[in-house]
Amino acid sequence: QVQLVESGGGLVQTGGSLRLSCAASGRTFSGLTMGWFRQTPGKEREFVVEIRRGGGAFYVDSVKGRFTISRDNAKNTVYLQMNSLKPEDTAVYYCAARRSSAIVIVPTIVHYDYWGQGTQVTVSS
Repeated sequence: QVQLVESGGGLVQTGGSLRLSCAASGRTFSGLTMGWFRQTPGKEREFVVEIRRGGGAFYVDSVKGRFTISRDNAKNTVYLQMNSLKPEDTAVYYCAARRSSAIVIVPTIVHYDYWGQGTQVTVSS
């Protein structure tokens, strides 16, 4: 089992920045693929970005150039630096982990094994 706890959400103005953190426990963190998803009311949870154990990252087009994922294996933590935030980035952001390091063309929730409780990010216009 893996326990994931997110932090760092909040309210920010358009163009601002936030950094989300996700602390993991319960399994060897370095072997996990870590991801971030987001969800707005009435919509499905959507993939944002993931980082594999070797450090390779894959971003959804809408956040490329604005969001950066990183991991610190010594701290069992993954980060999501979000810059140039837009109102459409408003959502609950979920940290997730999967045991497989296989490359997935379009990651979805079915590929992930463990989930955090979510943290709200609100971008005001």
